[in-house]
Amino acid sequence: MPEGLSETPAKQSVLASDRLALRRRWRHLTDQIAKVSIAVGGISVIAAILLIFAYLAYEVVPLFASAQVEPSAEFVLEDSTPSLHVAIEEQSEMAMRLGEDGVARFFDLHSGEISAETAVDIPAGATVTSFALDSEESGIFALGLDTGETVVARYGYDTRFAQLDNRRILTPKIDYPFGNERYRLSGEGNSDPVASLAIRTSGENMLLAATSRRGGLKLLRASKQTSLFAAFDLGGGADFEIEETTLDGLTLGGEQLFIDGDRFWLFVIDAEGLARLVNLRTAFSTPNPSFEVQALLTEDGAVPTDISFLLGGISLLVADDGGTISQWFLTRRDEGVDLERIRSFESSDSAIIALTPEQRRKSFVSVNSHGDVALYNTTAHRQAFSGTLATAGASAVAVSPRGDALLIESAPGSISVLEVENKHPEVSMAALWSRVWYEGYGEPDFIWQSSAATNEFEPKYSLVPLSFGTLKAAFYAMLLAAPLAICGAIFTGYFMAPMMRRKVKPLIELMEALPTVVLGFLAGLWLAPFVENNLLGIFAVLVLLPLSILMTSFVWMQLPDSIRHAVPDGWEAGLLLPIILLATYLSFVLATPIEALFFGGDMRFYISNELGINYDQRNAMVVGFAMGFAVIPTIFSIAEDAIFTVPKHLTYGSLALGGTPWQSLYRVVLPTASPGIFSALMIGMGRAVGETMIVLMATGNTPIMDASIFEGMRTLAANIAVEIPESEVDSTHYRILFLAALVLFLFTFMFNTVAEIIRQRLRNKYSTI
Repeated sequence: MPEGLSETPAKQSVLASDRLALRRRWRHLTDQIAKVSIAVGGISVIAAILLIFAYLAYEVVPLFASAQVEPSAEFVLEDSTPSLHVAIEEQSEMAMRLGEDGVARFFDLHSGEISAETAVDIPAGATVTSFALDSEESGIFALGLDTGETVVARYGYDTRFAQLDNRRILTPKIDYPFGNERYRLSGEGNSDPVASLAIRTSGENMLLAATSRRGGLKLLRASKQTSLFAAFDLGGGADFEIEETTLDGLTLGGEQLFIDGDRFWLFVIDAEGLARLVNLRTAFSTPNPSFEVQALLTEDGAVPTDISFLLGGISLLVADDGGTISQWFLTRRDEGVDLERIRSFESSDSAIIALTPEQRRKSFVSVNSHGDVALYNTTAHRQAFSGTLATAGASAVAVSPRGDALLIESAPGSISVLEVENKHPEVSMAALWSRVWYEGYGEPDFIWQSSAATNEFEPKYSLVPLSFGTLKAAFYAMLLAAPLAICGAIFTGYFMAPMMRRKVKPLIELMEALPTVVLGFLAGLWLAPFVENNLLGIFAVLVLLPLSILMTSFVWMQLPDSIRHAVPDGWEAGLLLPIILLATYLSFVLATPIEALFFGGDMRFYISNELGINYDQRNAMVVGFAMGFAVIPTIFSIAEDAIFTVPKHLTYGSLALGGTPWQSLYRVVLPTASPGIFSALMIGMGRAVGETMIVLMATGNTPIMDASIFEGMRTLAANIAVEIPESEVDSTHYRILFLAALVLFLFTFMFNTVAEIIRQRLRNKYSTI
């Protein structure tokens, strides 16, 4: 052969060796790239999870931070008259001090410079003998005079903005929302001054209560009727309908008076702390009303030092000389109404000398005789701050509407201003995870209700109903999905013919591609009404269908071999399709006469009225059907892969040793596949716990704790989806929703961790490869 047309064996061997070395280097390079890529991908996933956790924690941690209070300013006003009341303006720019001389002095909160002095319209020569405040929010107050008259006024501010620099300009004012008329609530002349006073308003309605020094108790109810022409300045005006009554037989002497926010009860509290209540709903029509409720507000001989209503006028705060502050409100019992102590706050052994509630939260501020300032929240039963920041002997305290400033008056005219940062006082571990006794409830309970129409609302942030609803929805979903998916996976992966398996498995896995929003839409608008109208038929299907399948299987095994062997092995499941359809049809057909015979034609009505079980159309059963349908493909796919990939030689060895297919399945295949099956169940459980759209659309979204299958629920995920668009950024509600997300994250993390631990143990126990 000519030279150059062929290669020597040695050269061919060298070329083959070079090509082999090149392939090895290329394979090594691809192996390294794959190894690095997989490592980077795994680390990235872990880093992403850690970043999610870190961000959730970043949003949640401020919820549990303590309040910060720092001195801001100190000054002395040019006024030595003892004060009746102090208040701070909305944006903490100006404050008001009402003295016993009836003059309201408005001053700059940071410098103490007097901006305006306005005297309340009281008769010349009259002196103030009593004072009552409606609420910090309204600014309406009443002054009782030694003439036996009462003046009702209101402090406030007119706001405008400068045209040049858009600077906010405040104009203090004192006006009279119920007219300049002075109301007489005691005898004529100076011989019977007003001793104690209480006022409560609601819109254009006012209720006054007063006692004279002679001990008489009198009520006055006024309603403001505004003419339509007053708005157009056509000579119209406001008229007042006034109704008065004297409560005969209730002789008093020196008691304090308080009217609750609903104007239903008059609290009469003596110096020893004995509270007696008069029903104001019947006081104007009953000739001789009596005290219907009584309670001693202090313990161990303590004496009340300051009493005030909390925001909303439902809870009464009582501070005593033993350093204890207690919260009281009315509860309805079988035997009537009781005034009950709800919770107590032990501040110190020093007497509490000043107490004031916040205007927009169920919080309050106290100052004791040593100058210790403390911030509390009643719902969370939490002390947010405590520190010595005031001079001993403080006489008055005011908190700004936004809760970001405190004003403390130590001596007449001696003012201390404190800057406050207390963003989330209503949050504590007890408020989130324990039973809380909320206002208006007869007992402590787990409640989620994050918002309402008024600022007086008490937020209820218990995560227990949401966590319960999450686990309840997941339980009923798994109750349907787990047996169907696992049994289906066993038959498909072990018994089914390969050709049939290639058709069935992709079809079931295709179910996972269905959007959950579509499933939720169908469940809420079609399935829920269908289940309600065919409740007995649904129960009949759940009973009759399994019995029909078992009976069909039994009959099939009794048939001659010639018939049974005519169907190829693994294709027997196809024969069950008409049985399933027929059993389902018969269940609904037979349910109608049975329902008419035993349940009066309406099983839902029978359950609700005869058995006393509440039935919600969008309930846990509907969620179980819809979410179970969504979870089945996940569990089925992973479990079927685990069963199908069990080495065949294990099965053949079991059969060769005389075991039946069922014995081989039970003793060999299932133990070997158990790590994968358990992982499938845990992943399915995690999917059910984190599901959002189905539970959002197929439940009533009622955050209740009821295990009944006929009641709805609200899950953590659904609650986040519903409320996060409406929450204010960085508010307590906003951060608690992030806390709910963190709890949901921990739920899924816990399930996955437990699943991995058990899976590894099962793998170590049954590993054969």
